[in-house]
Amino acid sequence: MIEKSVKQLSAMLAAKEISAVEMASEYLARAKAMQDLNAFITLDEDKTLAEAKAADALLANGQAGVLTGVPIAQKDIFCQQGWKTSCGSKMLDNFVAPYDANVIELCRKAGLVSLGRTNMDEFAMGSSNENSFYGAVKNPWDKLAVPGGSSGGSAAAVAARLAPIATATDTGGSIRQPAAFCGVTGIKPTYGIVSRFGMIAFASSLDQGGPIGKSAEDCALLLNVMAGFDERDSTSLEHAKEDYSRDLNAPLAGLRIGLPKEYFAEGLASDVAAAVDAAISEYKKLGASVVEVSLPNTKLSIPAYYVIAPAEASSNLSRFDGVRYGHRAAEYSGLADMYEKSRAEGFGAEVKRRILTGTYVLSHGYYDAYYLQAQKIRRIIANDFQAAFEHCDLIAGPVAPTAAWNLGEKNADPTAMYLEDIYTLAVNLAGLPGMSLPAGFAANGRPVGLQLIGNYFSEAKMLNAAHQLQQVTDWHTRAPSL
Repeated sequence: MIEKSVKQLSAMLAAKEISAVEMASEYLARAKAMQDLNAFITLDEDKTLAEAKAADALLANGQAGVLTGVPIAQKDIFCQQGWKTSCGSKMLDNFVAPYDANVIELCRKAGLVSLGRTNMDEFAMGSSNENSFYGAVKNPWDKLAVPGGSSGGSAAAVAARLAPIATATDTGGSIRQPAAFCGVTGIKPTYGIVSRFGMIAFASSLDQGGPIGKSAEDCALLLNVMAGFDERDSTSLEHAKEDYSRDLNAPLAGLRIGLPKEYFAEGLASDVAAAVDAAISEYKKLGASVVEVSLPNTKLSIPAYYVIAPAEASSNLSRFDGVRYGHRAAEYSGLADMYEKSRAEGFGAEVKRRILTGTYVLSHGYYDAYYLQAQKIRRIIANDFQAAFEHCDLIAGPVAPTAAWNLGEKNADPTAMYLEDIYTLAVNLAGLPGMSLPAGFAANGRPVGLQLIGNYFSEAKMLNAAHQLQQVTDWHTRAPSL
C-alpha cells in the first residue's frame, strides 16, 4: 500500500478494499516504527483515527471527494486546532492552536486525514532542517545526510513512505530543496495562490504553501485542495479556481525549455549537472526544444534575499514576547527583562541571527542603503525572468549546486549554507511558481532534483512537463531501503 499513488489510494478507499481507519493505522504504525528519522514532531493517534472514522462515514454515505480518507502529513507551521503548533521552536513548544489555518480548513473539507505534524527548521529558517528545537531530521536515503530545509520533515516523511503526501512551505526554496534532497516531488505555486492565513509567518512577501508528494500527479491533486482565494489573507489572489491535473497527459511537442547559462556555470557539482543534463535529454525525446536563456542577476538573489527575508522576519517575530502566548522565562525582574529572557531562551541561534540582521537593515540610516536597494534588485530579478520567458515556456536547471551534505557539515559556516540556495531564491523574490522532481542520483548515491520554473499561473504547464518526464523515467518511484 505504501507505494501506491494518491489516486490509487483513493480508488482503494472508494472500492472499499480498505477503510480510512485501516489506511491511517498502517501509516501511523510505520511512522512510529521509524521515529529515528525524526520526521514528525507530533503524532496523535486518537485525533488521526477520529478524522479517519469521519472520512469512512463520508465514504459510506457516498459523500466522499477525490481525496477523502487519504492520509496527509502537515508541516508544523500551519495552525491546526487542537494540535500543538510549534513551528519547530521552543518559543511555541507549549502552543496549541485554537483555530485552523486556511490550508488545514481546506484539507479537512476535502476529507484528508492528518497523520501528524512534521519537523522543520525553526520558523522555517534554514536549508538543512538542523535548526529545529526538536533536533535534526535525517535523510531517509542516508541517515548521515541532511534532508534539506525548512520542509525537511515533510519531504523525509513522503520519501520514507510515512505519508503519501504532505503540506510544506517555501520562502527561498524550502519545498524544492528538501524535495530534491529526499528524491520526491514538490511544487511552490505562484505567490498568492495558496492562502497564508494561519501559516506562521517568516517573511510575508516570500512565504508560500505548497504540496510534496511522490509524483507530479500527487502534487497536482493536493494543490487542487490547497489553492484558492481567501479574504482573510490580504496577499491572497482572486484567481479563478483551476484543476491543476487537467493537462498532465498533454504531449510536450512544441514546449520550449530555457536553460539559464548562469545555472550551469562554476559551482555546480559535475554529478548534479550530469543528472540534470540527462533529464533535459529525455525532454528532447518527448518533443520539447531547448534554448539558452540568461538570468544575469542570479548572483544578486542571495544578498537581496538575505536582506529582505530577515527584515520581514524581524517584524513578524516581534510578536513573540512572552506576554500573550508562547514561551515565557521562569524568572525575571521586570517587563523589559521578561522580554529579553523569554526571547533569548525561546529562539534558536539561526533565528536570532536573522532577527538581528533584519533589525539592523531596517534601522535608521541603513534602511535606504540596504532594504530599499534590495527591493530594487528584486524588481530587476523579476524583470530578468520576464525577458527569459519571451524565448521559452519553462525554465529548467538544478535545484541546488550539490546533493545533500552531511549533518553538521555546514553548521559552522552560515554563508556556505546560504549559498546552497543560489538557484531557488530568485523564484521567491519574483513570486513565480517553481518545482523539483527526482532526476537521478549523485555519485554518493544521494538524490538529485530537477527544477522547473514557470511564468505566473503556469502550474498546470509545469506539472504537465513533470508528469510526462515521470512517465518515461522511474526516479520518482524509487524508495530508500529502510
